[in-house]
Amino acid sequence: MTTKTAAVADAPVIETRAQLIDSFARGEKPRDAWRLGTEHEKLVYRRSDRRAPGWDEPNGIRDLLQGLTEFGWRPIEEGGRLIGLSGPDGSVSLEPAGQFELSGAPRATLHETDAETRRHVEQVLAVGERLGLGFLGLGMWPDKARADLPRMPKGRYRIMLDHMPRVGSMGLDMMLRTCTVQVNLDYASEADMVAKFRTSLALQPLATALFANSPFLEGRPSGYKSYRSHIWSDTDPHRTGMLPFVFEEGFGYERYADYALDVPMYFAYRDGGYVDAAGLSFRDFLRGQLSVLPGERPTMDDWADHLSTAFPEVRLKTFLEMRGADSGLPDQIVALPAFWVGLLYDADALGAAWDLVKHWTIDERQTLRDAVPAQALAAPLPGGGRLADLATRVLDVAEAGLKARGLAEEKYLDPLRERADSGLSPADRLLARFEGEWAGDLGRVYAEESF
Repeated sequence: MTTKTAAVADAPVIETRAQLIDSFARGEKPRDAWRLGTEHEKLVYRRSDRRAPGWDEPNGIRDLLQGLTEFGWRPIEEGGRLIGLSGPDGSVSLEPAGQFELSGAPRATLHETDAETRRHVEQVLAVGERLGLGFLGLGMWPDKARADLPRMPKGRYRIMLDHMPRVGSMGLDMMLRTCTVQVNLDYASEADMVAKFRTSLALQPLATALFANSPFLEGRPSGYKSYRSHIWSDTDPHRTGMLPFVFEEGFGYERYADYALDVPMYFAYRDGGYVDAAGLSFRDFLRGQLSVLPGERPTMDDWADHLSTAFPEVRLKTFLEMRGADSGLPDQIVALPAFWVGLLYDADALGAAWDLVKHWTIDERQTLRDAVPAQALAAPLPGGGRLADLATRVLDVAEAGLKARGLAEEKYLDPLRERADSGLSPADRLLARFEGEWAGDLGRVYAEESF
């Protein structure tokens, strides 16, 4: 999730609805300026007892952040507390229970993303070695209950943690127990955004299946291959989901702005702190009728914050965010941008990918999304067959798209090829080891799935 660095003091007040729509148009970039940004989270634990460390305890999360400043990272504070870092490789931030995230810088190639990822991991491991901390590469804590986990001192998280139980049964699990990897990609025009949004949204269930890596819940198999993905089914229906309107005629910037306006607020940022606006209407804010800030109208900075509080499978800001994948180790992290860059950054690949899924109905897309958390690549496809069958064809398209870039980036798809060929996700292999060589000892996952 976003770490707030500071409000923009001179951010313009929103006077017209057109400003909201224009905010998306300002993200348009010519093809030669397209970049990819990769965000990935990891679970932090004490090697001595596998406990999740708190922020302020000795050798805990604060000390981990402080240790990284030795590599040139600059501190980000909130209320005098160190809660993030910024630097040439992007930013480091904390998820609500201390999940540790790198939001990578915009990169031109997958090779740069791979180098950035491995550089970050090397730095984190060096500091973690000194502090006695390890880092687990899964999509969810395999053995921790909510009560086992600390809370980070970030104002927006306090508001969200209070609000989540009002709107769904698993929002606290999403915040406290999960880890994801996502990739952020550019678009050239409104039409290009629409084509990429539709194609990537239809294929998010496939990404979830290929990257499914969270099969355990509180020490036992959960019955799901991606329990992280299952959690989103009852987090907050007003701000999650497959967004059927994206596939309707006429979809574009204006329609997404209308959707975002109907997403209930969480907060507004004023005078260095967060004002609790959970459940209130941004439309009221536009009219100067927000009860917690009477008479105030939002700025474009408020709008940017609000867009970051919608959590659909694909999200639009001034770029598109692919949000369907569980986190993992470095090869899995870099495979996700390889998958989406191959599909979306070459016009022929984008057209071919859409041709594979354009005939699905809204109901069929939703049925597939609902099946994937439990079945992963074995989920049934609309019209027959298994999702693994589609995976092979989609990866062929992605490989062709990467080859068209002429940068020898196709190798980053290799982990996904093996999964498509076998029909087995990372979760399937974890479950087989748990039931076989691990003999039910889930502690083995820390030794074998840590960075």
